[in-house]
Amino acid sequence: MNNSDQNYVKWFRNAAPYINAHRGKTVVLMFGGEAVLHPNFANIIHDISLLRSLGVKLVVVHGARPQIEERMAQRGIVPTIENNIRVTNADTLGAVKDATGSLRLHIEALLTTGLANSPMHGSHIRVSTGNFVIAKPMGVRDGVDFKYTGMVRRIDSDGINMQLDYGSIVLLSPIGYSPTGEVFNLALEDVAAQTAIALKADKLITLTEDEGLLDEAGTLIKSCGVRRVKTLLDEKDCHVRQLLLRAIIQSGENGVERCHCVSYQSDTALLQELFTRDGSGTLIAKDHKEQLSTATIDDVAGILELLAPLEAEGILVKRSRELLEVEIDQFIVLKKEDVIIACAALYPYEDAQTGEVACVAIHPDYRKGNRGGRLISALEHEAKQQQLMSIFVLTTVSGHWFQDQGFIEQPMDKLPEGKQKMYNFQRKSKVFIKYIQ
Repeated sequence: MNNSDQNYVKWFRNAAPYINAHRGKTVVLMFGGEAVLHPNFANIIHDISLLRSLGVKLVVVHGARPQIEERMAQRGIVPTIENNIRVTNADTLGAVKDATGSLRLHIEALLTTGLANSPMHGSHIRVSTGNFVIAKPMGVRDGVDFKYTGMVRRIDSDGINMQLDYGSIVLLSPIGYSPTGEVFNLALEDVAAQTAIALKADKLITLTEDEGLLDEAGTLIKSCGVRRVKTLLDEKDCHVRQLLLRAIIQSGENGVERCHCVSYQSDTALLQELFTRDGSGTLIAKDHKEQLSTATIDDVAGILELLAPLEAEGILVKRSRELLEVEIDQFIVLKKEDVIIACAALYPYEDAQTGEVACVAIHPDYRKGNRGGRLISALEHEAKQQQLMSIFVLTTVSGHWFQDQGFIEQPMDKLPEGKQKMYNFQRKSKVFIKYIQ
């Protein structure tokens, strides 16, 4: 087996937990008309097919802004924009229907591809479209009648779920229908967000030109919460970016657990985001009422109170207040209503490119759920920031739990030299290591 094959097998094995995690989950995937025009769109179609083959329930929402503008230019229609929103008169609506209809058929055709030399050979994908989006007129605002420009009134979630259960990919266009029989031009972002909310989707994935969400300095934000996205809203930004950010915020505040923002220009971005530990773009998680943060000197008393019962049982080594005050910067805490309910610490051994996980403690009332996993994930992230290759833990009673978190039991000589010299042979702690790079 050559190196290329070995790397493929290794990647496939590493992807297995993510494949299992995504199977049966409902995902809303959104992209604009710009993505369809990009040379990489054929690869995106192949990735959509692969996701469906892996058991993901997919709703694909496409936009058509450049295609609509092209149709309007061809027909000599002068666009009317008020407050960054297109006014859709009868002539414009004709261009909208033409552009979105043609684009929908084009995407359906691509999803149906099954040639023997195609990555989609044998996929047999069914695509379902229909009047799943019920719309209402935007109406008159600040004296401007927006005519056939509309907003989502409701989503036929029962109808969509029925098609998803049949194994179909549901394809939605930025078009909505009213009970009075009218057709309305909708914003892609509105359709995608409202669909994700109505379906109680597990994920909303947005494909954009950038590699993900960028901060004020233009640096990629790898992960954040909805509150952080709110700080990125800037009225000076282009309207399309504002719509994207508002869709992410609205989804996160209304039950969608995770949003992902990745680039449609990268061949590997979508699959890398979903099936690798580090991803490729930005992961936005729904804000928790329980906040995870770096500990401060004001948290010392709460941490001592949390650690005391475990120290009394001999599960943790006792730490004095003075020592904890000196080491407080190594700790993270999970708080609910300003009360510390969990904590953990990371002590780096930079020469050995590793770090010790210590003082993992959760209040007895909060041990259900994945709070311990959140603590370990946060410490892993910090270890990566410090360019560490692994993290390790010494434990007498929690070995199985750490194995569930991806740690592997190792002999004592795998510890950094400094830690080996401090090893307490009376406690007989077992060594568990997790490789993170």
